[in-house]
This record gives sequence, structure tokens and C-alpha cells, in this order.
Amino acid sequence: MLDGRGRSIDYLRVSVTDRCNLRCVYCMPEDGVPSLRHGEILRYEEIARVVRVMAGLGIRHVRLTGGEPMARRGCLGLVRTLAETPGIESVSMTSNGLLLGERMDEAKRAGLRALNLSLDTLDAAAYARLTRGGSLSQALSALDRALALGLSVKLNAVPVRGFNDDGLEALASLAREKPVCVRFIELMPLGCARALRPVPEEEVLARLTDAFGPPEEDAAPHGHGPARYVRFPGFVGSVGFISPISCEFCARCNRVRLTAEGQLKLCLNHAGGPDLRALLRGSADDAALADAIRRAVAEKPARHAFDEELGDREARRMNEIGG
Repeated sequence: MLDGRGRSIDYLRVSVTDRCNLRCVYCMPEDGVPSLRHGEILRYEEIARVVRVMAGLGIRHVRLTGGEPMARRGCLGLVRTLAETPGIESVSMTSNGLLLGERMDEAKRAGLRALNLSLDTLDAAAYARLTRGGSLSQALSALDRALALGLSVKLNAVPVRGFNDDGLEALASLAREKPVCVRFIELMPLGCARALRPVPEEEVLARLTDAFGPPEEDAAPHGHGPARYVRFPGFVGSVGFISPISCEFCARCNRVRLTAEGQLKLCLNHAGGPDLRALLRGSADDAALADAIRRAVAEKPARHAFDEELGDREARRMNEIGG
């Protein structure tokens, strides 16, 4: 499926819930936010229908996100359904691992093949402070279980000044001995993150180079997203960078998002996108649904425009968007 600028859109991120068992400082306020009511979020069969229709349009890769996807009962049943959908080549999940760890075997049997584990630091106190109560040992246990089962694992870390910026070398060193991709994701000025200070990619890379030596570009395929990867001397795994502000990659964006309440979100920083829930619960057949999706994707914005004042700038928090 091509958008209006000739970009091939083959990757769908599906937020199954806006709820989360943690309150990470860049994502949610400490006291949480009002959750969507049960009837406002898409039913699993509605998500499956959207994915089936979009697979017919060219979507090949689906990633489940939240909030925390495992905070919604029955999530692994959805994994199985999507993995069995004709045309879908991979189903992956972004998770903090705390609720998934003990069910990792079940997740793999359901068809999960790749996991992006949110892990911002290896310091237990810093982890608890950044996540507002999370258990580092549980997250690391989930990591070990995923690797033992042969899942493809990426570790997502958001460097935040004053929270985890003094432990980036330790985090990257996980890729020295483990076959993982440790990815540093640039803090984006959305929701709660607007009040925080990012650590630029240039600084992170310089510090890692001082610690581990000069890296080489790693051109091996590591999934379907926009990360740039390098490999440091002696490392088994890789280190990646996703820097949408300082190293914009909008010209090769290949994704759209489905929010928990059914909006087809075309760009992270733009609020626009059609309400698919209304179509799903109305009289629209699959052909009408496909036509609405095709017309929306044709209007996908050229770039995120974080550096501009937008009339349709996204005002929601990351847990509400499905980051």
C-alpha cells in the first residue's frame, strides 16, 4: 500500500489498551489518567477485522502496543488470531515485561516472534524512580526468558536527563554478551515528555564510543522500523538509535497506528485520522472499510513537524496514542 508520497506502508502498530501497570515519567502522570471505558475500546474481533482488511492492502507486520498490552485480558489470544491472518508475516509486541514474563512460553506458542522490551536503565533505584514503582528484576527475568525461547529481542531505552543518563554505557553493554539490540530512542515532545530533557544521539554515541571503541555500521536486518544500528568491537548484539528529531526519517516512514479506541493514526505528531470504530460498528462492509483506509493513507503527512506549530498537533499522551 502506497501513501500519497510514494512511501510503502506495510507496518501497523495496534494499541490494544491505554492502561498500564507502570507510570513512566515520559508517558503518564504519577496518578495516572482516566482510562477509556470498556465500550470505547475496540473489541478483539474488531481489531482482527481491521488487520485482515489491511493485510489485503499490503500490511505485513503488526506490533501490539499499549499502554501495556498485557494489561488487557486475552491479549495472547489476539496474538494467535493475528499470527494466523493470511498475509501477516510477523506479530511482535512492545511490553515492559512485568506481566508478560511468566507467560512468555504461552506468547511464543500463540505466534509471538519478536519482543521490544522497555528497559531504560540497569540501576534498580533509577528504574523504580523512572517507572514509578517497577521491578527491574522482573524485567530482566522477562528478558532472559524471551532469549531462552529464541525470540528476537530489542531493548527500548529512552535517555532522560536526570533520570537514567548516567547508566547508558551499562545498558548498552548488555549487547556485549547477549544477542539483543539495545536501542536508544530520542525523547519526543509529546504529553508528559514535554517537561523533560532529552539526551541527544550525538552525546550517547560519543559516550559509547569512549567506553567501547569505534563502532561499525550494522546493515543486517533487525526488524521493520526506522532504527540505525551499529556494532561495537567484541559485541554479540547491536546498538540502535531512533532519533526522529535530530535525525528525521519521515521520508522513509512505513507505518500507521490503530489506537485503542479505533482511530487510524497516520503520524505520531498529527492528531488526524479516520474513526474506524464508527465504520466497524456501523454498516460498512470490508470493501468500504478498505476504501476508507486507503483514502486515509493517501493523506499521510509528509513529516512529523515537531519543529513547527501545527493546527492538528497531537495533544494526547503516549499511552493514549499507542506509542
